[in-house]
Amino acid sequence: MADPLLLLTERASAAISAAFGLDADPVVRRSQNEQFGDYQVNAAMALAKELGRAPREVAAAIVEHLDVEGVCQPPEIAGPGFVNLRLLPSFLADAVVDAAVVTPAAAPLTVVVDYSSPNVAKEMHIGHLRSSVIGDALVRVLSCLGHRVVRQNHLGDWGTQFGMLIEHLSEVGFDGEGIGDLNVLYREAQARFESDAGFAERARQRVVALQAGDAATLSAWEDLVAESERHFEAVYSRLGVLLTHDDVRGESFYNSLLDDTVAELESKGLLREDQGALCAFPAGFAGREGEPMPMIVRKSDGGYGYAATDLAALRYRARELGAQRIAYVVDARQSAHFAMLFAVAREAGWLGDDVVAEHVAFGT
Repeated sequence: MADPLLLLTERASAAISAAFGLDADPVVRRSQNEQFGDYQVNAAMALAKELGRAPREVAAAIVEHLDVEGVCQPPEIAGPGFVNLRLLPSFLADAVVDAAVVTPAAAPLTVVVDYSSPNVAKEMHIGHLRSSVIGDALVRVLSCLGHRVVRQNHLGDWGTQFGMLIEHLSEVGFDGEGIGDLNVLYREAQARFESDAGFAERARQRVVALQAGDAATLSAWEDLVAESERHFEAVYSRLGVLLTHDDVRGESFYNSLLDDTVAELESKGLLREDQGALCAFPAGFAGREGEPMPMIVRKSDGGYGYAATDLAALRYRARELGAQRIAYVVDARQSAHFAMLFAVAREAGWLGDDVVAEHVAFGT
């Protein structure tokens, strides 16, 4: 489709030639104020002097010979002789369709896009909303290009904080109706954990029970996840985001894969003990004093942190999902973490020429 400015300039030039027998610049410009339309033909004033006629009379003659059928609404004359032109919605719709015609990728890839990733029992904050809309835009573009896109919503649904919250709920009960109530209860649980040593110890034991699959504790955890997912899906629906329950791969999903992931890293000589913790020291990362910078994979108490979960998730995506490209849509504050994560994964052989990962960073 022709550019509207070039098309209207051509049509207005033809109208001036037909009306006056002149080859003159029609002076077509974008309107500065949308209430006057999208474009203006501004030649009438200059032509009026040359022709010895009133500007509005000249403008009327231009309009009489101006063919804008299928492009604009009927032209309007304003002020001393401006010809206002407003594009038809149908013309704009055709332009959008033409612009959306893309050439499919010559070699479609399997692309995993990790985005949104809110935390269970907490309301989504603006960072999650940014990740949701940016990630969804990437998913749509990649799908339009013909790639096989796998959406992954990496929910924060595991860890010591759930022992704290579940223990608090077991003692005070929960008769609320939504995620906002859970948000309040989470803050209460955190305050108790920090101020009440007895409660803190019971919370730690609750974590052990959860990891061991205790029926009552597991049931309470499942209720928390289900209530949170209902909230998340309502937000996604309002935003028009494509994520569904089937796209959820929370931190808990990788819990059974952590031992094997760490064992493989150990077998490849990529981990060593540092102050009781098992750490990776990828090349090229150093602290302020130049000392090698560790990525803690297993804590000194034997527990796993989010670094281990992220490594297990990347390994799973490359091997089980067949990802050739993995995009993490997470704010820029996590840039150092992802740089180290990708470095360890490359040393382990999970990333390489056939599998690449990238951090799609955004600001705050």
